[in-house]
Amino acid sequence: MSAPTIVSVLPNSPAEQHGIKGGEQILAINGCVPRDVIEYQLLIDEPQVILEIDSGGIRSEVEISRKTGVPLGIEVDGALFDRVRTCDNHCEFCFIYQLPPGLRKSLYLKDDDYRLSFLYGNFTTLTRFTESDLERVLVEGLSPLYVSIHSTDPHKRAEMLRNRRGATSLRWLSELLDNEVTVHGQVVVCPGVNNGYWLEDTLAGVAEKYSELASLCVVPLGVSKYTNEPRMRPHTKKEANEVIECVELWQDFFVENLGRHLVYAADEYYLAAGREFPPAQSYGDFEMYEDGIGMARAFELEFSNNDFKRDKPSGFFASVEGAPPLGFRAPRSGTNLKEDGVDKVSDTSIAVLTGELGAEAIRPLIESLEREDIRIIPVENNFFGGNVGVTGLMVGEDLVRVLSTEPKGDRYLLPDVCLSGGKFLDGLTPSDLPRQVEIIPTDGGSLKDALIANRL
Repeated sequence: MSAPTIVSVLPNSPAEQHGIKGGEQILAINGCVPRDVIEYQLLIDEPQVILEIDSGGIRSEVEISRKTGVPLGIEVDGALFDRVRTCDNHCEFCFIYQLPPGLRKSLYLKDDDYRLSFLYGNFTTLTRFTESDLERVLVEGLSPLYVSIHSTDPHKRAEMLRNRRGATSLRWLSELLDNEVTVHGQVVVCPGVNNGYWLEDTLAGVAEKYSELASLCVVPLGVSKYTNEPRMRPHTKKEANEVIECVELWQDFFVENLGRHLVYAADEYYLAAGREFPPAQSYGDFEMYEDGIGMARAFELEFSNNDFKRDKPSGFFASVEGAPPLGFRAPRSGTNLKEDGVDKVSDTSIAVLTGELGAEAIRPLIESLEREDIRIIPVENNFFGGNVGVTGLMVGEDLVRVLSTEPKGDRYLLPDVCLSGGKFLDGLTPSDLPRQVEIIPTDGGSLKDALIANRL
């Protein structure tokens, strides 16, 4: 276990007033050694704390008293101070196995840690969940959690996870729901494996055993050109339509019996099937936005209605570098956003850079502006290949290829979702691109503001 290192100390905070400095390590709080940032937050929440500090090998104790509600003023590095609980499943569809060599080491980490599920919205299969984990979830109120289901049939689930514990680990889902823990579920559908009859069986199993789920998202597998699994392939248009029809039939069932939709099909299915997205009101509060559920409708609302604001991203924190749904959830930090907003330019054309799937979703919005000076540049993902077309997986290499043939002097808008800590997944940065880009938040309102700025 490594001690948390202090990254920064808030000016004029109780911590600064007691001489705490960045770079020091916290060995214990009130005699307890925190395992993660969850315990850390609980321990420092006391009005009086005794910190055991290591400053360059010199240990000391600092006692700090403060009024209730006054933050201690310390930011620590990382979320887990003990080892991350890694995944011991070997799913055919796992996107981590489909990554090319040479990327950042952290991108190859497969976690199956319920703490990261709470903190960041990562999905866990519960195959490494224990009785003590359940007790901690209940005592500390770690909710919501995010659980990968894939199939409610024990044998099919064990087959998909390639782990015999997959046949029994959903008992923990029952325990969580019985104890009123909010849980969001996910089914990754693999054609020829758990679609068709098996998807029907899974949704019937959810209706019978897990109807207290807050939501269940049905998403297609991602297939890159690096996959070595012969059974893994993208959905056909017919298969995408079948998934939508299955999900919508069960939505009707859940609405009639529970008063809510519960299950949702990912936007990718509607794009693959060439169908209209469901109405915005059917997505409720867009709780599963980051798993690809209702993204297009939320973006449309943001684009057309300045008063519409989505809730914060899933999880206790906003982002994590690791392996959330569909491979990654790119953090929105360190992207060098302009402090004063977008550039105010009046005589240049605008190009919106986006993944191929994103281009299909935003094209009607761009066309509604009836502006000849705006164009969309769909960036084909040659880096990952396969059926990877989401904007969050755009990489610098593909942007270099596309932008090198584009004219100089135009404005190029780049959504921040494809950056993590200021870098693309392939390690390049915006400064490596052959054209200057404007990085904007990945929401409809920010895009519209950037486009309107061209007319100011």
